[in-house]
Amino acid sequence: MPKFATSVPHNLTKDEARQRLERFAEMLEAKFANQVSDLQQSWEGDTLKFHFKTYGIPLNGGITVADKELNVAGDIPFAAMMFKGKIESEIREQLEKIVAA
Repeated sequence: MPKFATSVPHNLTKDEARQRLERFAEMLEAKFANQVSDLQQSWEGDTLKFHFKTYGIPLNGGITVADKELNVAGDIPFAAMMFKGKIESEIREQLEKIVAA
């Protein structure tokens, strides 16, 4: 399965970034209520694992909290490859809001 990835720099402590990241699913649901469903998130160490569907297409990935950045990586179905750039930019935009807040 193809992959997507992006990173977002931050000036927070690792703990602060992790605490703010708790709102990731909440922000996605608020902004994309009509486009996102089956949203789930759980922590595995310093990585927030997520799963959601957008227009019926499942996306799975993780956001790893590092000292100066958030690193996002995940799987994208072949059916969604034409939207890869849009998916990466939307996730990056939402994470930028979280670490800037």
